[in-house]
Amino acid sequence: MSELPVALIQLRTPATQDAALAQAAPLIRQAAAGGARFIATPEGTNLLQRDRAKMMDVLKDADDDPCVQGLIALAAELGVWLLIGSALVRRPDGGAANRSMLVSPEGRVTATYDKIHMFDVDLPTGEKARESEAYTPGDKAVVAAAPFGEVGLTICYDMRFPYLYRALAKAGASVITVPAAFTRPTGEAHWEVLLRARAIETGSFVLAPAQGGKHEDGRGTWGRSLIIGPWGEILAGSDNDEPGIIAATLDLDAAARARQAIPALKNGRDFTGPDATP
Repeated sequence: MSELPVALIQLRTPATQDAALAQAAPLIRQAAAGGARFIATPEGTNLLQRDRAKMMDVLKDADDDPCVQGLIALAAELGVWLLIGSALVRRPDGGAANRSMLVSPEGRVTATYDKIHMFDVDLPTGEKARESEAYTPGDKAVVAAAPFGEVGLTICYDMRFPYLYRALAKAGASVITVPAAFTRPTGEAHWEVLLRARAIETGSFVLAPAQGGKHEDGRGTWGRSLIIGPWGEILAGSDNDEPGIIAATLDLDAAARARQAIPALKNGRDFTGPDATP
């Protein structure tokens, strides 16, 4: 398979799983009807609720989450590969996970990835975030096998840690997914440039489906979902926050051409130092 029609679903996810499924499912159906064989949704596809007490009250195991299970069934019905960019789900220990899930056209979850890097920041705008107070971080990078190639799984804030992307590419990933719910100030400043940098550094396609707009819980997200080629070129993108579909056809051989032209993955060298400043 040298060409892959893909689609990103940009959402404005509400605060309950049933409402989230009602928003996402028609867009996924539309994308599949348009020919997409791999469809990806944003971070927090099943639920966005920044009040942690309210979130924990409605959080469910992935097996019991109506949005997650509805999307798995929809992938099987439509016969497409579906990345649930992330679902906020309850862990067996009672905590929460921010989990990406790759679903096959048979409706089988073939890979999961729990977000490694927690968004613990104090922004210049006065906005504060402490994801580590709500979620248990993952500790394992994941490359998932699919008929069209190896897919590296990441989520949102992960994009600021290039060593993760290099590790995924060196492990064989030529497509890397970055579902996100980016804050507006950081999105405006950094979203596009970081995504393009990760594509260029690794010679990979980067698929970044995003949340966008003002949500029920009061948060604002940046939108501007992007499909980026391995030379850093924007293949398709949204210029707004509105829910919708962003589609492109990937020339899968382009990753090999980019890596042959700029063999940065091969040319890296181990080194020592510098010593940390006391």
